[in-house]
Amino acid sequence: MAPNADAEALFAAHQAGLLRYLRRAVGHADTARDLTQDVFVRVAGSATLPPTDDERRAWLFRIARNLAIDHRRRHEVRLAESATGRADAGRPAVQDTSLAVNEALASLDTLDRDVFLLRETAGLSYVEIAAACELTVPAVRSRIHRARLSLRYQLSAPITALLDGRKE
Repeated sequence: MAPNADAEALFAAHQAGLLRYLRRAVGHADTARDLTQDVFVRVAGSATLPPTDDERRAWLFRIARNLAIDHRRRHEVRLAESATGRADAGRPAVQDTSLAVNEALASLDTLDRDVFLLRETAGLSYVEIAAACELTVPAVRSRIHRARLSLRYQLSAPITALLDGRKE
């Protein structure tokens, strides 16, 4: 079993980044908190920890990514229904934008979305993402580029509409 001090140090150092990543990966704050806790339950139950800080960070996010994938698989129908729902007319523009971002993220290939979120919400390096997702660094670069292009295309209309609405 991993010493409690190591697990506590990992929790203190990475809990916020894991929570941000999982919040975007699963789309629900309470679920993200539960999954973040599950990551550290697994860490506490691990017999050994990776030897370096970078390897530990990549390992934590690999665990988080796997938990998010499992969650999405279990709740695929519910997530698909919520991703296709449209904003109500009385909903504030910020919520419309948030819904558009969630829909755009949901439309990405699963691995592209995970790689993008690990970079943008968790701040992992390309090397750490490659280790967490079992990819090469060039593959990570390619997937992030593809995700950014897709998101830019999908979000251009909602963002333009939001900006036009502010001008009136």
